[in-house]
This record gives sequence, structure tokens and C-alpha cells, in this order.
Amino acid sequence: MKSLKKAILLFAVTFISLQMYAQRIRVVEGKVPDLKNEKSVNTEFTYDNISVGKFDKEADYIKNKTEEYNKKEAGRGDSWAKKWVEDRELRYEPKFDELFTKYSDLTIDNNAKYTIIFHTTFMEPGFNIGITRKNAFINGEVLIVETANKNNVIAKLSLDKAPGNSFWGNDYDTGERLSETYATAGKSLGKFIKK
Repeated sequence: MKSLKKAILLFAVTFISLQMYAQRIRVVEGKVPDLKNEKSVNTEFTYDNISVGKFDKEADYIKNKTEEYNKKEAGRGDSWAKKWVEDRELRYEPKFDELFTKYSDLTIDNNAKYTIIFHTTFMEPGFNIGITRKNAFINGEVLIVETANKNNVIAKLSLDKAPGNSFWGNDYDTGERLSETYATAGKSLGKFIKK
């Protein structure tokens, strides 16, 4: 029993280490402003021109999945497509903000000096069918701009392969897996900005 606990702990540590190693944030242009004197930032999210899985265009992915689900059960695909878009505001963005504020020690305020614009460029929704799974992840572009003049880009960062999965593997819902990718992205960006 003792060796089983050690094996599980070793597996968990290795898994978490590999997940953190896979994700990468780097400054592409400019310089991240020193936010030590700031108490808050504003956040905004954009989803234009996203690639999803093997599809270059999100619209093609949505069409394919909608048709697939509607063939299995009338109306299921239409409900899925609606939820696909709604999850952004209801699940992804709040998860990002929650973990970002926790790890950056900043609050979210529309009137803050700086705005962080998180633009999702790629989504891998992954899957979990019980016996096999593929983890979700996202790629994104982060712009740090002046809130009063959003054309003034202070820094541009890239965030690659923010993973998303639940610790116990109960992420059968696409929205759940993807919301975890935004949580990971928020946490990582919060830590990155804080240092």
C-alpha cells in the first residue's frame, strides 16, 4: 500500500511537471510594464480567426460537430453549437480572470491603467471517452495596452499550449476541458506578469 501511494505521488508530480513544461509564454514585442504599483488591470477576450483541432476555421469545426451531433439526436448539435459560443463568457473568461487575479495579486477593473487583451488563436478541444482521452489546450496572443488608448500596445506576448484537464479525469464535457485551459493560461500569465 505504501509503495502504491509513492507510485501515485510520483506519477502526479511527473504529470504536472510535464504539463507545466509544455506551456510557454514569451515576449514577442515591447516590454511588459512593471505593474507593482498597479492594483488592477482590465481584461478583454477576442476569438477572431481561431483554428480548432484539425480545422483551419472555427466555422468549419462548428458546422462539422453540429451535423455530427444532430445525426445522433435531433437538435443536439444546435444546442452544442450555441453552448460552444456561450461558454466563452460564462466559463472560459471567468476562469481566466479568477486564476489570473489569484496569481498576479491584481484585481479586474474596467478603469485600470492597463488592459490585457487575450486573443485565442488555436483550440484543441480534446476528448475523454473514458477508456481513452486527449487533453485540451489553447494557444493565444496577449496584448498589454493602455486602457485609455488601446492602439498603444505596450507589449505583445505569445502563450502556447496552455493545457486543460481535470485532475481526476472527469472532464467529459468539452466546455469543462476548455475552461481548464483558460484557468491554466490565467494562472501562468498571472505568475509571468508578477515576476
